[in-house]
Amino acid sequence: MRHIVIIGNGIAGITAARELRKGGDDRITVISSETDHHFSRTALMYIYMGHMTYAHTKPYEDWFWSKNRIDLVRAHVTGIDFDNKQLTTKPTDGAELTRSYDVLILAVGSSPNRPGVLQTNLRGVQGLYGMPDLEQMEALTDAKESGTLVSRAVVIGGGLIGIELCEMLLSREIPVSFLVRESGFWRSVLPVEESAMITRHIREHHVDLQLETEVTDIHDDGNGRIGSVTTSTGQRINCQFAGVSVGVSANIGWLQGTSLETDRGILVDTYLATNVPDVYAIGDCVQHRTPPPGRKPTEQIWYTGRIMGETLAQTLLGKKTPYQPGVFFNSAKFFDIEYQTYGDVPANLPDNGTIQSLYWEHPNGQKAIRINYTTANGAVMGVNAFGIRQRQDVWTRWITEKRPIHYVLEHLAQANFDPEFFRQHEADVLAVYNAQHPDAPLRLRAKKGLFALFGK
Repeated sequence: MRHIVIIGNGIAGITAARELRKGGDDRITVISSETDHHFSRTALMYIYMGHMTYAHTKPYEDWFWSKNRIDLVRAHVTGIDFDNKQLTTKPTDGAELTRSYDVLILAVGSSPNRPGVLQTNLRGVQGLYGMPDLEQMEALTDAKESGTLVSRAVVIGGGLIGIELCEMLLSREIPVSFLVRESGFWRSVLPVEESAMITRHIREHHVDLQLETEVTDIHDDGNGRIGSVTTSTGQRINCQFAGVSVGVSANIGWLQGTSLETDRGILVDTYLATNVPDVYAIGDCVQHRTPPPGRKPTEQIWYTGRIMGETLAQTLLGKKTPYQPGVFFNSAKFFDIEYQTYGDVPANLPDNGTIQSLYWEHPNGQKAIRINYTTANGAVMGVNAFGIRQRQDVWTRWITEKRPIHYVLEHLAQANFDPEFFRQHEADVLAVYNAQHPDAPLRLRAKKGLFALFGK
């Protein structure tokens, strides 16, 4: 019987543990210093906002682990001896221990970036990645607990964590200044029209969004806590809390200098194996030597960690399986606007004219559809959807099969996943295309249901 040790109890590590147990009888140990049990990291904001408790974020009851013979160890791994297959671990309340393994899975995640002046040790300056960050944020923004009233907060950097921090703070009636260095919100990811739409939406929620603005200095309040920041525009903003959202990096600093090969992440092959025998890596900490088609070398996304966990388990159970995440997708929520993306929708189209883009936006500024397709044969490459829920299986099939734009537009209602009675807008999207191509108008071939024209 092998002893498989997994470092990290996030979605990647826990998925691997569960799949290994389903298909085999190996001894499995999961080590994490963050929490006793696995929880949904994407739900942190809802705990802070009072919509959920920590218990609600645990997908499995506490008895699940012993019943399935998965040993959970609450400890910090301080070192790895790859040659002798041993770990050094330190529990939160005990002395260091040495543990042996036969197979090691590194699922050590990532950590928030803190470049330049953001490396300060002042209290009140932090990122939001794990449970310790949430607990620290709870304490620092509670006047009774911290002894300091937060009259204003700043969020530094855009992206998904940045907008989550804004929504969290506003739920406690804490005014927020949102400092983004780009010309529009998430402009490095979103095309200009979608970025402008979400930028307007953020401001409609009374966020002081300042574009093309960075923090140049962070000032002490005299008691070791942040008291204000100075921006690149010369403005000084008084604040008692600063949420940092300038991206994440693989949590691999403690592994550098070992025989394990790393770059921006732990380097793995198509089977998620590292250069060290019997050592694998999955999740946010991974960098693919040869990325799958249409994917990046590093992708810190929840579902890619889950797929890696499933894939590696199959290989370790004797069915060698390459990592194949398929068509890219992601989803998020910007205050009231839900966002989905499938396939390839770059922030800027290439200058060579090989890709065309169809964009429709609702007059209310809270719904939009963008479809990218090739100029050569019209094959659909990707879609952005805002405020209109889409079916992942439909878009995955259309993109994989390289369906032409005219087919997709005529059957666009098949992808709609909004609740019944919601108004559909596929005809409006089609009208934009027909206006651009009046010589060959298309016709919507199917509606979602009898009541598609009613509701909101």
